Amino acid sequence: MVPRKLLKSVFCVVNNSPKLFQRSVRCTSTLSHSAKDNKTTLAREYLMDLHKQIDLMTKHTNRTASHLGDVARRMNQQYQNKLHIYNVMIKELQDLDSIATGDDKELALLACEDVVNVSKQVEDLESEILQELLPQDASDEHGAVLEVTAGVGGQEAMLFTGELFDMYKSYAVWKGWQLSVLNIDNTDLGGIRQVTASINGHDVYKMLKFEGGVHRVQRVPKTEKSGRIHTSTASVAILPQYQEISIDINPSDLKITACKASGKGGQHVNTTDSAVRVLHIPTGIVTECQQGRSQIKNKEIAINLLKSRLYQLQQEQQQGNLERNRKIQVGTRARSEKIRTYNHNQDRITDHRLGESLFNLSTFLTGGELLDDIIESLHAESRHEILNEMLQEYKRNKNK
Repeated sequence: MVPRKLLKSVFCVVNNSPKLFQRSVRCTSTLSHSAKDNKTTLAREYLMDLHKQIDLMTKHTNRTASHLGDVARRMNQQYQNKLHIYNVMIKELQDLDSIATGDDKELALLACEDVVNVSKQVEDLESEILQELLPQDASDEHGAVLEVTAGVGGQEAMLFTGELFDMYKSYAVWKGWQLSVLNIDNTDLGGIRQVTASINGHDVYKMLKFEGGVHRVQRVPKTEKSGRIHTSTASVAILPQYQEISIDINPSDLKITACKASGKGGQHVNTTDSAVRVLHIPTGIVTECQQGRSQIKNKEIAINLLKSRLYQLQQEQQQGNLERNRKIQVGTRARSEKIRTYNHNQDRITDHRLGESLFNLSTFLTGGELLDDIIESLHAESRHEILNEMLQEYKRNKNK
């Protein structure tokens, strides 16, 4: 396994901007450089090897090394040009290193200045190329279905579920997205047992997919007279929402029931059987919609939502990760399976995947810049992990 410390130096995030190969150059008469002892990082070795494979493919179409052939084949001309420029810059840097460590002190000082400038250009180009080589999630461009469900903690968990949903509603407004409530189960005390919403806009699923999991709140409930801190949970699930899905559903596999919509919504919503619940008998998946007064429209939305979940299920089965998105995100809703903790007494939010905390909880729950910052950090961490896996695979295949 590639050491995490090495990967941090290869792909670290500074002020939300990826930077590669942080290095310092000491301009003295006894210059020492990593290039002198011929040590290179794994990522640099990877890119240089990839450039060789591109050249090999250009000269001999059928001769590509197995450990890089697939990557090389999918690179378009633009990436190939960048790799060529990169290779030229690496050679230039090596020449400058030789001069900077030479006997001519005057030339060494001049070369030292060039080393700093060229190194920065190499770092930027390395970052750019590796970013483009990272595999893309095909679902990122789609909208998302958001589910928030109360977990452990009774009424306090339901109140927390309502607060989380309000946070995501505000975040959707802040991002310029459109959110529509498909189904909601309110409580008499103002909480929410479960809510499902459709969100559409630019990069919705891409931005929200890491919000899935168990969220934990720690605070003293208003009804607690002794001042004891309670811990409650709510689970969040984020599923990609596909606009057009070619999937066949046998009508006999569906159990469709109409019921009265729950929660606030006016005289028609609560007195007519406008809400629709659809059960897919083979999988046990249930979808509901009470968006409007039309039972026909609600049925259509519920069936489309079912198709989206069945399609996602098929994709996950093909990848060998059955129901990965939903089951891993939701878990058992136990207190221990947390991804983020909201501690009101300490005014603190802790994301356990990042191992970081920030403060100003009330502002965070407004779903604005603070939430956006932590989501961006999760994406940066994800890119780091993907790069880690990519380099590990390269290392394994190369040693075969």
